[in-house]
Amino acid sequence: MTCPRTPRRTAPRGRIAAVLLAMGAVGLGACGDDPFAIRWVEAPDTVLLYSLARPELNLTSGFNFNNRLPVRIEAPAATGTWDIAVDTRNGGIVLLAPAALGVESRAGIVPMPGMTFAEVIEAPADTSLYVKDQPVPATVGSLYVVRTNQGIGAFGTRCFYYAKLEVLDADAAAGTLTFKYDASPVCNDRRLIPPD
Repeated sequence: MTCPRTPRRTAPRGRIAAVLLAMGAVGLGACGDDPFAIRWVEAPDTVLLYSLARPELNLTSGFNFNNRLPVRIEAPAATGTWDIAVDTRNGGIVLLAPAALGVESRAGIVPMPGMTFAEVIEAPADTSLYVKDQPVPATVGSLYVVRTNQGIGAFGTRCFYYAKLEVLDADAAAGTLTFKYDASPVCNDRRLIPPD
């Protein structure tokens, strides 16, 4: 016994041509645009963090620049979601990369002396400049660049992200630090301002 054959259906040539023409028009409309480019705008914000030396629980002592969020650090090794922490050392407020607290991380901090927030437009390329395992004094009016820990980006690639911060207030007696920051959302891009 033979089974009846289902007739093969073909799309009318006019419909195929219309689909191909539409796809070509979309491609031409985006000509010169990078479909994977992340568009961003400057969005500086201000953050208040608390020193790890304060005795209270549940205070935010760390910051995640990629997610733009303060982080509670109950035990330094308990989380890998922060890029800097704030502590009090030798009577002053300091910034700490995770490695300074024994957490395995490639995050780092670079002081940018004598520069203003607007002048810091690109993170340093020299990785030896990034302080990873030592406290960095947080001085009012000073600028710093932060390289985040390496993570997985939107397209599955290994990424560092970069941010800049300016210390607005560092109160060792109160154990607080206030800073202004902005961060690039672009994987492995050292530019700290959006491209033109």
